[in-house]
Amino acid sequence: MNKVSKVLALKYRPQIFEDLIGQEIISKSIFNSIKLNKIPNAYLFTGIRGVGKTTVARIIAKSLNCKKGAENLCKIELCESCASIINSNHIDVLEMDAASKTGVDDVRDLIEFSKYPPSTAKYKIFIIDEVHMLSKQAFNALLKTLEEPPGYLKFIFATTEIKKIPVTVISRCQRYDLSRVKFDELLSYLKKISNIEKVKLNDDVLKLITKISEGSVRDALSLLDRAIISSEENKELNLNDALKIFGYFDKSYLIELFEHLLNGKEKKLIESYNSIYDSGIEAKIFLNDFLEILYYLKNIDFIQLNGNNFSLNDYEFKKILEISKRISSETILLYWQFTIKTLNELDIVSNQNIAIEMFLLRLMYLKKINSDSNIIEKKNLSENDKLRNDKLTINNEVDNTNLKNKTISQIKNISQPKNETKFIQNAIQIKEFNDLIILCNERKEIKLKYELENNVNLVNFENERIEISFNDNLDKDFVKDISTKLFQWTNKRWIITFSKEVGQPSKKQMEKKNKDELLKKASDSIEYEKIIDVFPDAKLIEIDTDKKND
Repeated sequence: MNKVSKVLALKYRPQIFEDLIGQEIISKSIFNSIKLNKIPNAYLFTGIRGVGKTTVARIIAKSLNCKKGAENLCKIELCESCASIINSNHIDVLEMDAASKTGVDDVRDLIEFSKYPPSTAKYKIFIIDEVHMLSKQAFNALLKTLEEPPGYLKFIFATTEIKKIPVTVISRCQRYDLSRVKFDELLSYLKKISNIEKVKLNDDVLKLITKISEGSVRDALSLLDRAIISSEENKELNLNDALKIFGYFDKSYLIELFEHLLNGKEKKLIESYNSIYDSGIEAKIFLNDFLEILYYLKNIDFIQLNGNNFSLNDYEFKKILEISKRISSETILLYWQFTIKTLNELDIVSNQNIAIEMFLLRLMYLKKINSDSNIIEKKNLSENDKLRNDKLTINNEVDNTNLKNKTISQIKNISQPKNETKFIQNAIQIKEFNDLIILCNERKEIKLKYELENNVNLVNFENERIEISFNDNLDKDFVKDISTKLFQWTNKRWIITFSKEVGQPSKKQMEKKNKDELLKKASDSIEYEKIIDVFPDAKLIEIDTDKKND
């Protein structure tokens, strides 16, 4: 620990593996590799900000070069080597920020420097922070040295953007993913630091700090610093003051706002939001917290009140549980999409406060529309969607006894015009399925002709009734389109019935089958064998049936 520093994040920076919190398995693995002298050429640490990537790198550097050895690593009384590493002035431990030195020339200087053995320590160590910032050429220049470095040379990389590092580099490193520190573990750590610093902080304040930090130890200590500075001497900092200090607001206000939204109380909804806005909350923070409430509403049955990842108090948990029973999952997911959309819109509006007010009003009226939408949705479902979900409506007007094959279910086309005034004087008679295909061709209905020939399998055709099965490529508007055209051409309403029976092969399937049979018959002929003898590479691909008949 750096006792001289006044900043908590530096003052309580871990100096040995045992001090690290939330990374016990990784710490043990690295310590064992050093203890057993099975040290990789390069370490690669990845994770969010403030979980200990650079700290672990320095501890490794100390463990490799400490005068007392890795098992007795310096913690309080530091040896010359450990003291130099902590102060970033060790001659054989070079710590570089790749964000400021991204070019290939910087890496070449590094490689040139690596050719010389360490001056005072056992290992020469290069710690490169934010390594993903290196250029492509810089990575390429590093590959050879990284794969076969001298025995005294070790690399330690740290990054928050692992996806930006070439796979060729990752494969040459021993990778460790540092996870976020768990809620309870980080909370206990903050209580420990508070006791050491002898400051009075409410448990609710520490829970708030833990939640805002999102698993980052550095963020948590920085927030704790702000809380300590803002608290009065011999007086405990309460939650309301902490909320103002951190620019955060109590979720109970947001839950109250959500109740006004669901109850359709426009005036109270806007007043509730304005009170939140007046407390200094930014628009994006408000929307992100709104998303969090939506998440709680959707998953409240799976959330533990004292879980590691949540900080709901008893009142909030109870209220969210009550609200969740009044709102459907579909509405919650719809609200989620609207909120995400509004987040993206905030950057293009000049007054974000007005944008949020309109967002809330849109949700309130959307709730009213959504509550009355079941009947509308049923009416607007396409026939094909109903079929694919096995929710076909049965036409009670049809006499099922006349069907040759029992159909599973059927649809009566509801989109046929009710008040059609223009009739064709000479109504066309369609006696069989092939007549319908020919008619589509004559009337230039190419799309319908294509569907009938390729995607429809006929089961039965009679008395203005077509019973078919189909494949997955059938257009979703086929039933509506063919029914409309049949009514126009014949002055009669046709019933399109769907069956789960396979039905006859489509016209194209029949044509292909006939062609294959002809090709097979021709390929077995003596004439074809004679041609192959003369032209071994020849291949029969087509038969002109007209010429054959001649």
